[in-house]
Amino acid sequence: MRWLIGVLINAILFMALAGYFRESIQLTGFTAALQASFLLSILNILVRPLLILLTLPATILTLGLFLFVINALTLEITDAIMGPAFEISGFGMALFAAVIMAIVNLIIQKTILEPSKKH
Repeated sequence: MRWLIGVLINAILFMALAGYFRESIQLTGFTAALQASFLLSILNILVRPLLILLTLPATILTLGLFLFVINALTLEITDAIMGPAFEISGFGMALFAAVIMAIVNLIIQKTILEPSKKH
């Protein structure tokens, strides 16, 4: 259930980012956002751990900030797989979107999901 909520939150984030950065992120609709979010979650399960392991020295040297680069890479892979339904203009925008998504997901996690889990 928690995984499904995460997929829905990321789909809504994709829609918001695509609406705000119309020139840099394009989506064909909410279905494409949902598909991209689902694909991103699968990539985060399968590919992200391998990328983290391969780039562990860089991650340690940057005190974890390199994880944003890994998140941007997974967004770029999602873009490549989705084709024209989900487009990100470049790596800089993917990095910016990864940072925004991480911040928003952290805020949602700490304010909404964790307090409701305690009750």
